[in-house]
Amino acid sequence: MKEIIAVKEITPFKTRSEEFNPYAWCKEMLETNPVSYHEGTNTWNVFKYEDVKRVISDYENFSSERTRTTIAVGADTKDGFAPDKTNLIDADPPKHRKRRSLLSAAFTPRSLKNWEPRIQEIVDELIGQLGTDTEVEIVQSLTSQLPIIIMSDLMGVPSKDRLLFKKWVDTLFLPFKKEEQEDINNKKQAAAKEYYEYLYPIVVQKRQNPADDIVSDLLKAEVDGETFTDDEAIRTTMLILGAGIETTSHLLANTFYSLLYDNPNVYEELHHHPELVPQAVEEMLRYRFQLSKIDRTVKEDNDLLGVELKKGDVVVAWLSAANLDKDMFENPFAVNIHRPNNKKHVTFGNGPHFCLGAPLARLEARIALTSFVKKYSRIEPVADFNLEDHLTDSATGQTLTTLPFKVFV
Repeated sequence: MKEIIAVKEITPFKTRSEEFNPYAWCKEMLETNPVSYHEGTNTWNVFKYEDVKRVISDYENFSSERTRTTIAVGADTKDGFAPDKTNLIDADPPKHRKRRSLLSAAFTPRSLKNWEPRIQEIVDELIGQLGTDTEVEIVQSLTSQLPIIIMSDLMGVPSKDRLLFKKWVDTLFLPFKKEEQEDINNKKQAAAKEYYEYLYPIVVQKRQNPADDIVSDLLKAEVDGETFTDDEAIRTTMLILGAGIETTSHLLANTFYSLLYDNPNVYEELHHHPELVPQAVEEMLRYRFQLSKIDRTVKEDNDLLGVELKKGDVVVAWLSAANLDKDMFENPFAVNIHRPNNKKHVTFGNGPHFCLGAPLARLEARIALTSFVKKYSRIEPVADFNLEDHLTDSATGQTLTTLPFKVFV
């Protein structure tokens, strides 16, 4: 078992809303402590764009194989984490390449183009259920629903069981809390066991009768003679499902929050020019996917970051801070969908570990936001909205549980 690093000890946030808006802290670290040691967690922390990019992509010096990590996703049981052959998180090339190829064989054979009409259909249905000239609650009605429906469709599981997936994913993505960890671990183990027992008969059935879905593709995948057992397929789908639901829900909800509170002028512009939505999505990934980070372990003593690093040291690369580095992004603390280089953000990582699900997340966000801005001419905050009451802990940082606002056609 890996030791989990308590990230909350590194950050100074006193409230959920401070963590949801970490910009003052990121600015301070970028300007005064771009490479800093944190004694309480025994970690080095890097914030500048070039340093972060180096740490997450230079696997010769900064390894993904580690005994200590900030990643607290999954359960510490056999059925609660990905099998070795698809465990990308803890592998460096060349081992990583083979594992990624095996996962890619299952995850990307189907062109996203083929799924675009189905995603559009789901979006139309969900948005069609929203009212006009009234108040809507976007998280439960759209931003958390959409990725669940899409991932369960992609995986080929019965639609009546979608909400079970959401419950399991929410539990498996609970963040590390030192004082509550035993209780959290018990919940995660129970969720992993329920998920495993639910999916096992589905996998057995799809082994006999393959369909056009991710589970069937996993069972057919082969790279250099390597294939998946039923057990490995089940545990791999848990990884895919979690990544596909949690992060996309987070991005979508945060996008609506930003359009309401960060720069309200953007919504009107998107309504009149929906062709700008892809640029808006990239800017939201850069600015509003807050506190994402990746850790690496130093392979050999080096001074590549301008400090003396020792073999075995843990370096936490703060992706969200890198996305706010003024040396890379002009006026980085403003939301600007016309930013010429906003796609250079590192939210999806960089190098060998670049996120496999990035094209799907972008597609979902683009379709959902385009359809929404075409239907509604404007949106307005509700008078009594208190951010602190609408947030919850998650592995992706503070996540919106509900977001009410007024819509006008």
